[in-house]
Amino acid sequence: MFTGIVTAKGIVRAVSGETDRRFSIESSYNSDTIDIGASISHAGACLTVVEKAASEMGSLHVVEVSPETLDRTTLGNWVIGSVVNLERSLKMGDELGGHLVTGHIDGMGELVDRSGDGDWSKLDIRASKSITKFVAEKGSIAVDGVSLTVNGIANDVFSLMIIPHTAAVTTLGQLQLGAQVNLEVDLMARYAARLMQAED
Repeated sequence: MFTGIVTAKGIVRAVSGETDRRFSIESSYNSDTIDIGASISHAGACLTVVEKAASEMGSLHVVEVSPETLDRTTLGNWVIGSVVNLERSLKMGDELGGHLVTGHIDGMGELVDRSGDGDWSKLDIRASKSITKFVAEKGSIAVDGVSLTVNGIANDVFSLMIIPHTAAVTTLGQLQLGAQVNLEVDLMARYAARLMQAED
């Protein structure tokens, strides 16, 4: 489990494989604190560390990604130099600063508009109906692993306000129009919808 509070930005240093892929990610994490088998959220997708080493930046860890994950997330677009949001898994007793995030991506969205309001940025993201039916104004959603509050929704487009801090410490500050993002809907919304279906 995660909280959607990004703790580092990682840089893809190596990519190998075709059907399934191995990515080497360098970050400011201390390699001594990363265990083989540990779960780390990468742009919102929970991946398992299979190798690690110290690096000049802090650490270099390797993850393996299945064909399904490559097809259903933005990870299939990663190349050497791609920058990704990282979050270590939640430990018992940790502060829940965002909302409960599983690291299981529901689908992808597309940035269709970006505007400024002083130092703040407003992002409009279009997603499929299968995702937007779980999105509610003032509800939570994880975008590329970042816990955010939905500012408004109209049909298949929802809007988000990004504060300067979030823009600086995550990849959201550099998103360009047309960019694809990983989306995970709020866990409570998913279970509430399933409960309503079961009662029909």
